[in-house]
Amino acid sequence: MKVLLINGSPRREGNTFIALSEAARALEAEGVGAEIVSIGTKAVQGCIACGKCAELGRCVFNDALYNEVREKLVGADALVVGSLVYYAGPNGSLCALLDRLFYSCSDRLAYKPAAAVAVCRRGGASATFDRLNKYFTISNMPVVSSQYWNSVHGRLPGEAAQDAEGLQTMRVLARNMARMLRAGLLASEGRPEPEERVVTSFIR
Repeated sequence: MKVLLINGSPRREGNTFIALSEAARALEAEGVGAEIVSIGTKAVQGCIACGKCAELGRCVFNDALYNEVREKLVGADALVVGSLVYYAGPNGSLCALLDRLFYSCSDRLAYKPAAAVAVCRRGGASATFDRLNKYFTISNMPVVSSQYWNSVHGRLPGEAAQDAEGLQTMRVLARNMARMLRAGLLASEGRPEPEERVVTSFIR
């Protein structure tokens, strides 16, 4: 079993990395593999709604970050997405990547347990948390909870390590995810029989 953790911060080892690393260590202590991938500082192409992914089976834009995460999703049994807070929302570059991944790789995401993590100085964590969870809840992904909303606080580099409650929330989240995986809730097993998709429009 393996969990892929996406660090949506441009700071490879900043406060978001500290939060995700705490979860990763707890996962590994439970016998679950964990890998953190950072989105880095390069510009990320957003979705242009061209629809080419429907015929290609992948996004038409062939950038390294998308390709890396897309391939790692194949071997991942669960997903954690972390972001610092920008204006009460996730990092725009992270959302650009997630928009493309979730639209073009739904088969690699469906039924895999998922969790969002928000890191902030003071406020905006709950709005960021809510936005990230929307990716999961439109993709047939069970959302894993913790003892509190998945937020860790810190402004200056390294300050997240001082948030004892936030780090405990990360560990509880990881243990809950490990328990769900051990219970056999794997994407490849026991999928419900799908219904034929119904798509309606408010324009008549």
